[in-house]
Amino acid sequence: MAAVIGGAVTAAPRWAVGDGRPAAAAAPEPSDTPRDPVPDSTSPSPAAKPKPRAKPATASPSPSPSATAPPRVPASGPGTFTVARAGASSGGGNAYRVEVEDGSGVDPDTAAALIADVLAAPRGWAHAGARSFHQVAAGPAGMVIRIATAATTDRICATGHMNTHGEVNCRLDEVVMVNLKRWQTGSPEFHGPLADYRALIINHEVGHWLGHGHETCPGKGRPAPAMMQQIYGLKGCVSNAWPYDAQGQYLGGPSVR
Repeated sequence: MAAVIGGAVTAAPRWAVGDGRPAAAAAPEPSDTPRDPVPDSTSPSPAAKPKPRAKPATASPSPSPSATAPPRVPASGPGTFTVARAGASSGGGNAYRVEVEDGSGVDPDTAAALIADVLAAPRGWAHAGARSFHQVAAGPAGMVIRIATAATTDRICATGHMNTHGEVNCRLDEVVMVNLKRWQTGSPEFHGPLADYRALIINHEVGHWLGHGHETCPGKGRPAPAMMQQIYGLKGCVSNAWPYDAQGQYLGGPSVR
């Protein structure tokens, strides 16, 4: 497949594993104020002394609310997909389509809006107008981003001789496979909000689609490259979802052969 990058045609590799490794074991997944007593309704006799005011009961501290339960993430699905239609346009640049596996619990249009924000972000692959992307719902698309259950991701990635172990993502020709488990729960190695980890998934796999290979940590305390397999450990770097910093500097590291 050839991808249009900044006006030039660059041949993308046949396949590239995102956070996965071919034929290597993936890291396991392993994210009421007390009130005074109500007064007695009966009136005391004239000679009766008023009863002393009862002391408010001392309430034990209420337990902290439990953390929000993580979303239910089905491990497998039918292998059929619904195309996102909201946000589709006929604009220029690299055309892509978003598809979500049926029964996954993810709304295709909502996911497409999040992906569009990542692809258009100043710190993403569109930095400084270097390239642009637009979503389509029909017709030719140079890239197809699919959010799928682990079983479906494994099956599709395996056609490119990649073992994603039910855990990670891959890129196969024009198809970017996003493992539903990672999309919904993030990674134990990534320190940041889920929205940032989703940005890392898209930036990493789209980076492969653009022809970038894997990179590793450039030095202790520095941002981990977006093209680093951060799910396997940061090697002294700090979590980072973006290929560029706010000044437009590429946040890369040594290539992994």
